[in-house]
Amino acid sequence: MKELFSNVIKEVTPNKDYENDILNKTDDIIKKLNKNIKDVKVILGGSGAKGTWLKTFDVDIFVKFNYNKYKDKSDKLSEILVKSLKKLYPKVIRLHGSRDYFQIKQSKFTFEIIPILDIKKAEQAKNITDVSPLHSKFVLQHKKLGDEIRLTKQFCKANGVYGAESYIRGFSGYICEILTINYGSFLNLIKNAAKWKDKALIDVKKFYKGKDIFLEINKSKLVSPLIVIDPVQKDRNAAAALSNEKFELFRTKAKQFIKKPSKTFFTVKEFNIDNIKSKFKNKNLILLEIEPLKRKEDVSGAKLLKAFEFFTKGLDKKEFKTVNSNWNWDKKTNAYFYFVFERTLLSATKELSGPPVKLKFHAEKFRKKYKKTRVKGKILVAIVKRDFRKPEELVRILVKDEYIKDKVKSIKIIN
Repeated sequence: MKELFSNVIKEVTPNKDYENDILNKTDDIIKKLNKNIKDVKVILGGSGAKGTWLKTFDVDIFVKFNYNKYKDKSDKLSEILVKSLKKLYPKVIRLHGSRDYFQIKQSKFTFEIIPILDIKKAEQAKNITDVSPLHSKFVLQHKKLGDEIRLTKQFCKANGVYGAESYIRGFSGYICEILTINYGSFLNLIKNAAKWKDKALIDVKKFYKGKDIFLEINKSKLVSPLIVIDPVQKDRNAAAALSNEKFELFRTKAKQFIKKPSKTFFTVKEFNIDNIKSKFKNKNLILLEIEPLKRKEDVSGAKLLKAFEFFTKGLDKKEFKTVNSNWNWDKKTNAYFYFVFERTLLSATKELSGPPVKLKFHAEKFRKKYKKTRVKGKILVAIVKRDFRKPEELVRILVKDEYIKDKVKSIKIIN
């Protein structure tokens, strides 16, 4: 096990040349911003500041505005910052969020410039991003666990549960850090995760020791299957966005890893159309290629998810049961949806349940509406012709639906 972890850590940790290159560029940007923007303190943030970043990463740079001077103008920070940024970096990109932030691209690196208030405690925050440096401060108190945290992050990435974005609803980098710190190592985390029950509570600072968490915090914040109390903000559940699906998948993968540890649990499986076609060559496979809308990543991803759910619900409503379905988007190219069915043709007709026979008025109306009816038990059923017998017939209609046109730029059936 020790050798396995050692090999994984070596593979996912940025090499010194890469790290030095990106840190030097980061340092140049920070110095430039500190020199040219008044009343701010510019610092490295995110996993870079914590020392928990993986091999490929974007750099977070926080522009901290003086709290006393800007606390009543917190909603104007982006407007104030953009004026200076455009002078220094004319090609800067503005991205929308709870507070707008900015992106600078230099060769193969991406730097995100985030305006925040310079706060000392979480209670002063006017926006969730204001608290981020406090997260870094907490994680840095456990610097010796940097490699253990990398294992946790890579495990989550490889198993499709990493990311708190609305279209993923998985484990954020910060949750990975808190969980690893709470259990003291990746392995201890996995051993415990395999035994988690619904509503498992992680309270690393023991804020609620001996207390009923549901009496202490607003219940609306505790709907997630895992409750992770933010160690720097005790009234916040850091895992509030975690879905039941991602929680169950993480727990399942933890059980599988404990049973048979393997490097495959840390290997990201690249999506490949040919592999999908090969894997389901003896099944009825429908494969869609989608060009996402040109929006902020989180927005585009959320619309893709809604589109996928639209197809899933539409197929289910018409009784086309999938044996496998999923979607993939690497954020750089087009997205793909796939649905796999058994090679069966639905019957030409189906039964439609009606009212109980004893309700004569309604039974008579039902008989008038449908030509073919019969009594089944105590109710009337109608024999009606199906709209679609093959799933591909329905999909050809669904891709043209106005709902889908609002969610994606283009969509086409490629298999």
